[in-house]
Amino acid sequence: MKKLMLSLFIAFGISACSLNDDNNYIDCGVNTSVAFTGFPFLCNYSVKTQQNTAAVAVIGSQEKMNELFIKHENSCPVASDPNIDFTKQYLVSIFAGVKPTSGYAIKITSIVENNCEIIVNYYEKAPVTGENVTQNPTYPSDFVLIPKTAKGFIFVKTNENSDNIVIGSYDSQCTTADCQKFFQINDYNILKFLNVAAGQYDFGQYKYTPTIKRGDYTLLLKTVPAEILALKGQTKTYGTPNAAGVYFELRQGAVVTKVYIDNNDTQDQSAEIKAFKKVIQEKITSLK
Repeated sequence: MKKLMLSLFIAFGISACSLNDDNNYIDCGVNTSVAFTGFPFLCNYSVKTQQNTAAVAVIGSQEKMNELFIKHENSCPVASDPNIDFTKQYLVSIFAGVKPTSGYAIKITSIVENNCEIIVNYYEKAPVTGENVTQNPTYPSDFVLIPKTAKGFIFVKTNENSDNIVIGSYDSQCTTADCQKFFQINDYNILKFLNVAAGQYDFGQYKYTPTIKRGDYTLLLKTVPAEILALKGQTKTYGTPNAAGVYFELRQGAVVTKVYIDNNDTQDQSAEIKAFKKVIQEKITSLK
């Protein structure tokens, strides 16, 4: 892991970004996890001036928010709450700078704190072999909400596998908030998506809360039946379309495979598919 000082986009009155001085050692105690919430920023805001170089921003007031960003009408299929209570929260923003094509990303994976500082861990992704990219410049970014703090911030770049699995319990008759349960399982954390709407499974438009846990993606991948792995980028439904069931999405590099499995044991479900459905249902229950 490499500890980086990114160029500071905006400070909020205290030391907003710091780097340990190895010549002046201070015992800061143990690191503990900081709860944060993923914020679907681009659904409701745009950046006034795109950052051509890597940068970070820690926003602590509506005034600073208005200086840096433009609020617009919700551009995502599902409306998300664009409001931030700056009496209780900060918006932590990270920008990768200009990239030559699509296919790049930057992602905050975990946040910890000790007696001295807040440490924001993140990784960057570049286009992978076979990925369909557009030949236009892009500006990858990520945004999360954290509780207010008086501590300074350090941003640490890590190496992570961007492959992941999304599992969920879908229901076409879902009409109440959070009646569907969806989780993204990475090898570095587990994300719980909040208030997923029926049939709206573009997960970039939802807020999420993380659980920091390593290795779950690798373990769950071992249980996936060969007939699902063989789909390689296709979408398949077992049973009755639009019924209630379990959702499975596998992202490996540029390949995205999606599967819907009816809760009822239908004739097109092999013994392996039925067993895998049970694995997903038990996993969802354990994560609720």
